[in-house]
Amino acid sequence: MQKLLKIMFNKRSLPVLVVLLSCALFIGFRSMGTKLTDPPGKYEKILHNVGDILQQVHYSPKKINDEFSKDIFSKYVSTVDAEKNMFLQADIQALKKYELKIDDELLGGNVEFVPALSEIYKKRVLEAEQLTKEILAKPFEFQSDETIIRDSEKLDFPKTLEEKKDRWRKRLKYMTLERYADMVENQEKNKGKEGVKTESPAEMEAAARDGVAKVIARMFDRLKLKYNDDERFNQFVNVITNTMDPHTTFFPPRDKRYFDEQMSGRFFGIGASLTSQEGNIKIASVITGSPAWKTNEVTVGDVVLKVAQAENEPVDLTGFDVEDAVKIIRGNKGTEVRLTLRKADGSVKVVSIIRDEIVQDESFARSTVVSNGKSKIGYIMLPEFYADFDNPRGARSAVDVAKEVIKLKEQKVDGIIIDLRNNGGGSLYDVVQMAGLFIEDGPIVQVKDRDGKPSVLRDRDKTVLYDGPLAVMVNEFSASASEIFAAAIQDYKRGVVIGSTSTYGKGTVQRNIGLDKETGMFSSNSELGTIKLTLQKFYRINGGSTQLKGVSSDIIVPDVLEKSKVREKDDPTALGWDEIAKAQYNTWKSPYDLNQVVRNSQQRIDQNQAFNQIKTNTEWLAEQNDRVYSLNLHKFREEKKKVNATVKQIESLYKLNNELEVESIPGDEEKFATDPDKLARYKSWKKNLRNDIYLDETINAVNDMIYQQNLAMKKNVDSKLDKSKQDN
Repeated sequence: MQKLLKIMFNKRSLPVLVVLLSCALFIGFRSMGTKLTDPPGKYEKILHNVGDILQQVHYSPKKINDEFSKDIFSKYVSTVDAEKNMFLQADIQALKKYELKIDDELLGGNVEFVPALSEIYKKRVLEAEQLTKEILAKPFEFQSDETIIRDSEKLDFPKTLEEKKDRWRKRLKYMTLERYADMVENQEKNKGKEGVKTESPAEMEAAARDGVAKVIARMFDRLKLKYNDDERFNQFVNVITNTMDPHTTFFPPRDKRYFDEQMSGRFFGIGASLTSQEGNIKIASVITGSPAWKTNEVTVGDVVLKVAQAENEPVDLTGFDVEDAVKIIRGNKGTEVRLTLRKADGSVKVVSIIRDEIVQDESFARSTVVSNGKSKIGYIMLPEFYADFDNPRGARSAVDVAKEVIKLKEQKVDGIIIDLRNNGGGSLYDVVQMAGLFIEDGPIVQVKDRDGKPSVLRDRDKTVLYDGPLAVMVNEFSASASEIFAAAIQDYKRGVVIGSTSTYGKGTVQRNIGLDKETGMFSSNSELGTIKLTLQKFYRINGGSTQLKGVSSDIIVPDVLEKSKVREKDDPTALGWDEIAKAQYNTWKSPYDLNQVVRNSQQRIDQNQAFNQIKTNTEWLAEQNDRVYSLNLHKFREEKKKVNATVKQIESLYKLNNELEVESIPGDEEKFATDPDKLARYKSWKKNLRNDIYLDETINAVNDMIYQQNLAMKKNVDSKLDKSKQDN
């Protein structure tokens, strides 16, 4: 408990480095200027300020010159038209006059490239929409031996309108073939069953084509209505920032607020979740006691047609996806939002709702007691290192994990597992505090900016909240703060890290900087937007960076994502790996041999048929992604059959023959008693844990530690007894 209280109230342990950086950045930001002689517009202000910040503050800035400009030109065009089925080669050639001018725009010139591209793009979208209507008006045949290349990186932009039409024809044919093949398969399965209607091939093809037509119509609605000039400009700025490194990002004001909400675990909204069905945004659930629930007028299944901020003009949600809709429904506490809803009976109703605080507690740390029959193991799942920086009493991941550890100790668990799978990181301060729960005082991570010497962030509390057997679960999506925690546990030899060959490999630190010069970086929520900027790199206490390489697991378990190119090292703009001097620290003195624990576990994995089959199947599936696809029904079905069978087998291999025992900690399940949806999701979470093959092997590894620990204790007791007898 003493450790928990110190995390909550010891503000002096915040790194001085952050304050120093703030001062330096503020001075640099105040000195920024613009080269425009005429008053700049909004786009110019944003772009010029972004260019200045990238040059003056980024950890490792690329030179903003003609070479940089060419790179941005190529990336942006491919981003706007990712499938390469909108622009013609002539369009790209016409835009080439801006290819060497983007650096000039960043350094003070007028913004011309994006507006010019937008005008061409909007015309090509209307043209493509008409082409798709013409193509989908006629039936497809699936007997010819035709293929399609789905990897756009292997394609160039079409030379002619006819080539563009043919590219669309193949794409639409493939989409129709996917649906048609499913219909044929279902009809074959249900053949002869009573009440099942048999359709002709022509009827199924028409139905499949009609389904594709609806999907494509919704796509074009979004391209015409939602994907506007501002969206394309924001995308352009993000291409520029991401070229510096993958984690330097531009946030328009609405997106920045959404990002903060995700980090804090709370937001101000109506308390209803949304879903997308057949192009409509629908109410998926309503939280009991929330503002939406209190109106007694918002019902699951209602279609949200429009959203208005109080009495302002409503925004039509046609073409919006769920995330876009969520961003405009949320807002400031106490403000009014008006939803235009189409009810189940077809009537349309405008419902006024006053926003209030909604806490996303399902994304917070949670724990349970698990066992495969040998010992009681505490399991803590942490989805992210969340922190509500704006609220002193807001949720903090380190505090919450400490509370879960205390609850598990009260249940007298024999060991603890921290699950950081798919945890993308978050608060640097919280990961330092959290690591301190499991070690005595000492360094946790080293941080270095582009000019300074490395600074060591330490746990300064000598007390240890939990000193028993410990394992950390990771995978390819365990990133940033997750990697700091896993690396610290590994370097101190405090426990074992189990998972994929390596974690994600994000070894950089970002800070949010507002783009308004008047307020400088002290306001990270400016009207022009915000840059999440890479300012520092962090390093393990052993001196090595986690950048690119990530953290290599002590115990490697085969998984389906191993061959996927999803890690930092697969991004060509990622910063490089390096190392600095090792920090001074003492490794943990444990009563068990971690090397023996690793050997035992790896031997079990190597002999496990399920894990071996997962590895084999994963390698085969990876080979299927890099090829052309058949548009012939027979070949398509054969290929799909093989892939589906392999995927189905992998899914079955993930399930255990003997389920794990999973018990809720007293009081946890009762928290969801007033919200049936949350309770159902909580029970589903527990059910999934029971069949988790990776959790099962992690429990085995922890059981090895427990066995060795008990053996050491027994030897110690026996030794004392022997000595006592000799003395007597």
